[in-house]
Order: sequence, then structure tokens, then C-alpha cells
Amino acid sequence: MERAFRLAGLLRLRKLQEDQAAARLAAANAALRRTQVRRDGTYASLARHALPDGDHRAWGVAVAGRAALGGLLGEATTAVVGAHERVTLDTSAWSATRSRSVGLEKLEDKHRVIVQHEDDRLEQIVLDEIASRGPRGIQVPSTTGEQR
Repeated sequence: MERAFRLAGLLRLRKLQEDQAAARLAAANAALRRTQVRRDGTYASLARHALPDGDHRAWGVAVAGRAALGGLLGEATTAVVGAHERVTLDTSAWSATRSRSVGLEKLEDKHRVIVQHEDDRLEQIVLDEIASRGPRGIQVPSTTGEQR
């Protein structure tokens, strides 16, 4: 059995692809959070915006401001939907790259176990050989002074 895992290069490539997909997913999640914060800020601005009493020009300006904020809120909501779709796509891509890596990781683990088992078997053979030679060639001094 070869000690080196033959598919190690492919496994490194798959891990690199998985890391890149995870980085894209993290960036998409960050973009989603940014667009949600922008949308929530626009919504809060629109909610705080009040129409004045009295002057018709001030009222017209306030209505135009509310309309502009409404448009910005629509754009921000569309951006959130787009960012959410990007996260969904990037999650699928990451999941696909992860599933390609998992099979190779399992093969690598199985290979590692086989190599370890083989190492243990060879070590046991050496230990058995050493033990079988035993103390035959060694003279043990007798306490009575006799030689064996």
C-alpha cells in the first residue's frame, strides 16, 4: 500500500474551490446585511417624515419628499431581494463544492486508517521477531555460581 494518498492533489484543489465558494457566500451575506440596513434606514426615514399643516408650498415639498423616500424604499427593497437571491445561489454553489470534497475526505480518512493498520501490523511483526529470539544468546548469572 502506498503511504501517500494518491488523490491528495485533487483533494487540495477541491478544498481550495470550497474555500473560494465559502468566501463568495460570506461576501453575499455581508452584501445582504448592508442592503437590509439601508432598506431599514430608508423605511425609518419615511416613517418619521411628517406632512406640515398650513402652507401649500411646504406641503407640496413634503409630499415630493415622501414620494422620493418611497421610491428609495422600493429600490432598497429590490436590492434586498436581489442580494437574497445571490445568497441563495452562492449557498447552492458552496453546498455543491462541499459535497464534492466530502467523498474525497472520506477516502483520505479510509486510506489513513489502512496505512496506520499496516504500520501497526509491521511493528507487531518486528516485535514478535524480537520476542522470538528471546534470551537464548544471553547468559544469565546464577546466584549459586553454576552456569546454565
